[in-house]
Amino acid sequence: MEDVHQIFTRFKEEFPEVYNRHEALGKEIHEKVGPLGENSRWLIKIAISAACNHKRALSTHIKKAQAAGVTDAEIKHTLLLLIPTVGFPMFMKAYSVLESSK
Repeated sequence: MEDVHQIFTRFKEEFPEVYNRHEALGKEIHEKVGPLGENSRWLIKIAISAACNHKRALSTHIKKAQAAGVTDAEIKHTLLLLIPTVGFPMFMKAYSVLESSK
């Protein structure tokens, strides 16, 4: 998948070994460590990014989730689940990232 953010492209160019190790760890955890299906993994990553207010990560995870077949309805449900735990304002920040990705 193409880099969503230019700063990440620059990071990869400046620190290729760090990027390669980071990518390998992420791939190992995402694909090989546990029993969760791909869509569940992407929805969890969306929830974590949203709850931590990591907008760039959230934007990237939304795009990757959609590419994997996760529906907008599933993503919206995931974001709505934020409200009881992290609050309505955090939901609205995450929801705005989703809406701006269209």
